[in-house]
Amino acid sequence: MEKMEIFKKIGSWLFLMGIVVAVLVGIIVGAEWYVDTNSYMAALLGSLGFIVGVLSFFALGQITQERVPTFLIAALTLLAIGALSPWTFGSWEGLAPYLTGITQYMAIFAAPAAGLLAIRAIWDAGKTEDIEKIIPKIQK
Repeated sequence: MEKMEIFKKIGSWLFLMGIVVAVLVGIIVGAEWYVDTNSYMAALLGSLGFIVGVLSFFALGQITQERVPTFLIAALTLLAIGALSPWTFGSWEGLAPYLTGITQYMAIFAAPAAGLLAIRAIWDAGKTEDIEKIIPKIQK
């Protein structure tokens, strides 16, 4: 039981770190202070999102089974805003680069976790009692 608590704490800290890094990098890239970080930071945030998604997939992370629908809706909205952000924020001259950078990097962080949790939600919705006898339910 103690190991599960450690994984939950790790998942919580990684989730928080991913959000903070996404916001900071979005501001830095939006301000064009250092633009060579794009691919490195995208890889880092994608990896963090994947780890958060894997931990949450196995009910060890920050995103619990009750929060999955809310997370998936929020991630879908964030992905849409991140994809359309150059057009969405284009008329705000001063803030547009910052908001575009933040939403795009938040979308990069959320996408892997959302993909994994969407697979889990589809699995949970489609499984039957016969399948649960073969593959036991993951404990919370």
